[in-house]
Amino acid sequence: MSPLNIIPKKIFIAGSTGMVGKAIYRALMNSSKYSNSENYEILNPNRRDLDLSDFSAVYKWFQINKPSIVIIAAAKVGGILANKNNPVEFILENLKIQTNLIENSWKFGVEKLIFLGSSCIYPKFASQPIKEEELLTNTLEKTNEFYAIAKIAGIKLCESLIIQHSFKAICLMPTNLYGPGDNYNLLNSHVLPAMIRKFSDAKENGAQSVKLWGSGKALREFLYVEDLADACIFILENWFKEDNLKINKNMSWINIGSNFEVSIKELAFKISDIIGYDGEILWDESKPDGTPRKKLDSSKINKLGWQATTNLNEGIKKTLLHFKKELKNQYLRT
Repeated sequence: MSPLNIIPKKIFIAGSTGMVGKAIYRALMNSSKYSNSENYEILNPNRRDLDLSDFSAVYKWFQINKPSIVIIAAAKVGGILANKNNPVEFILENLKIQTNLIENSWKFGVEKLIFLGSSCIYPKFASQPIKEEELLTNTLEKTNEFYAIAKIAGIKLCESLIIQHSFKAICLMPTNLYGPGDNYNLLNSHVLPAMIRKFSDAKENGAQSVKLWGSGKALREFLYVEDLADACIFILENWFKEDNLKINKNMSWINIGSNFEVSIKELAFKISDIIGYDGEILWDESKPDGTPRKKLDSSKINKLGWQATTNLNEGIKKTLLHFKKELKNQYLRT
């Protein structure tokens, strides 16, 4: 068959303007396999082009574009404060977005679907490191309960389609993410980018101290976003093989961790040292720590042959460079 007769497979990245979506798009475009337009076409509509919370709009988009592969990186995300203040938005918007995308992927015969969730789906006091089997074995962490419930609903929708209709879907549960394109707004950012913002501001302004939430004792694992993008491509190419599907029959979610775990206090010292801030770090223990420890057991994907490669120091330095070059002036005005 000549190249002119090849119909390229269409890969739809939902949420391609966010940190994760952009990283997946970069990874695909940097791969000679996927950047070849004769074999693959990357679809990455922005929010103006497609309102993912509107079922009718999503249905019509699928009807016209007919994607072969769907990667769902779209979500409303935020830190402890944002989750606490906006529970309606965190459950309602995420339920709408993911349900519209998963249902239409099934209706229109998508060949492979990857749904990106979050490690916050697991119980607050799950056994550590957290295995996939810990899901729904106990109560959730209250500070992100509404977001977690929405993500669990997405996982279970995929699982039901796998069981009932043999739909080819897998949900990836990444640990805490950071990297280029992160959100540094102190009202709704996660802990690592919030620290980058706070220590950068403090150094520039000559502040004698920086106050951070909680005791600093909580333990967290961090994954560089480009490693997650690499994991998405790895899963796309390896998970849906018949041998693996037989071994992991009806399994609908898999952990994506890094093994780079630190306490929040250690993280603060690490970031302040990299930035060169030498003032005092104060801890506001009236504010919540969140889950005491959240370390994923990533042995399933590790056994398949994937490992994170970006260590925490390297990842923070790369992220800080991006913050300084492209985002600092924007966020200093907020």
